[in-house]
Amino acid sequence: MSPTTQTFVAPDREVLTPSLLNRHARELIEDVFHSIWIEGELSNVSRPASGHVYFTLKDAGAQVRGALFKSRTFGMRFKPADGMQVLVRGKVSLYEARGEFQLIAEHMEPAGEGALQREFEQLKARLAAEGLFDAALKRPLPAWPRRIGVITSPSGAAIRDVLSVLARRFPLVDVDVLPVPVQGREAPAAIVAMLQAANAAARHDVLLLTRGGGSLEDLWAFNDESVARAVRASAIPVVAAVGHEIDFSIAEFAADLRAATPSAAAELLVPERDALLRQLGDARRSVVRAQGRRIETLAQRVDHLQARLVARHPRNQLLQTQQRLQGLRARLVQISERRDEQRRARVRHILSRLRGVSPQPHITQTRERAQTLAARLRILAATRVERQRAHLLELARGLHATSPLATLERGYAILLDPATGTTLRSVKMMKPGDVVATRLADGHVDLRVLNVRALDTTF
Repeated sequence: MSPTTQTFVAPDREVLTPSLLNRHARELIEDVFHSIWIEGELSNVSRPASGHVYFTLKDAGAQVRGALFKSRTFGMRFKPADGMQVLVRGKVSLYEARGEFQLIAEHMEPAGEGALQREFEQLKARLAAEGLFDAALKRPLPAWPRRIGVITSPSGAAIRDVLSVLARRFPLVDVDVLPVPVQGREAPAAIVAMLQAANAAARHDVLLLTRGGGSLEDLWAFNDESVARAVRASAIPVVAAVGHEIDFSIAEFAADLRAATPSAAAELLVPERDALLRQLGDARRSVVRAQGRRIETLAQRVDHLQARLVARHPRNQLLQTQQRLQGLRARLVQISERRDEQRRARVRHILSRLRGVSPQPHITQTRERAQTLAARLRILAATRVERQRAHLLELARGLHATSPLATLERGYAILLDPATGTTLRSVKMMKPGDVVATRLADGHVDLRVLNVRALDTTF
């Protein structure tokens, strides 16, 4: 039996209490409606100190009470209020205490935004599966664009930001504003037509598709499938910057490059003028330095060739040979003296090491240390023996003080059962005629009991 046709049949002659009836009803409802989506208008919204949200969800013909517990409200991007059209996911249940039908919500979102978001995710997944967003299809942007086409609304804030940044960074670039509506039903077709027209004209090095921020509905034209395919089909590289940094559109995924904002896109499209001027200055200085180094190198080469000509004269060669011989003779003397000094230093080092490793100082130190340790050992042994003797005497005195023999010496006796040796502590353990073993301080005596009398301990 399917859940939608399941029914509860009570056993014959069973009488249900309201609690049992409500429990059975709740179980049946939860089995059938364990997770559902419901769209409706909010009313009677309240949020007490507990943090839970209680509400009524209604349409033109009916209403149902609901609750969204506090743990499910974390991460909500809106505040539920009366009159809002929302989409709720949850389960249907029955509040047994009052027998009221209710909706236990697990998720709540504005109805229109949620539908658009789902449509966005579905289209994104489908186009990604086709490979429309593959990184291999992305083309690099020109490093020095001469003409840029900006596809956007001519009256929006985005075009003002783009033109301002381009004029500041690189005023040499030509910018064409290609006007299109950026929201509304006619926007997708106009954007597609402008992309096709720009490609047909082939006047631009790169195209910028952009608009300012807005709600998901405002940006929806850039989530149109035809726009995404036109962006990908463009022969001219396309940069897309739609909305703010947190906004993403299908057109941006299809573009060759996504920028967080229109201003950021303008900065990515052109180099910075001041940086280029610095580069030109650095290049000019590098050329001047290179020319100076070249001239200096040539001058040094001329000097070197002139010196070689002078050095090749026979008189100069003879003088050089004599100087070289004198240098070699002086070097030979220095090497001989250095080697003699090294040998003498090595002999001194060996003698010093021999004196350092003689065993006599070590033997003397070891003998003195052994004598000191032997004296300390004798003192420690005598001290320990004296302490042990004193401790033993103290233990003997304590043992004697607690020994029953000391009590016997004061005239007391211990009565024992001669058969078992058990101490007789009560007259109840003896009767007339019994033989009792008696322990005195200096021996044993066997006694016969003549009479037994118990003491009267009552007062």
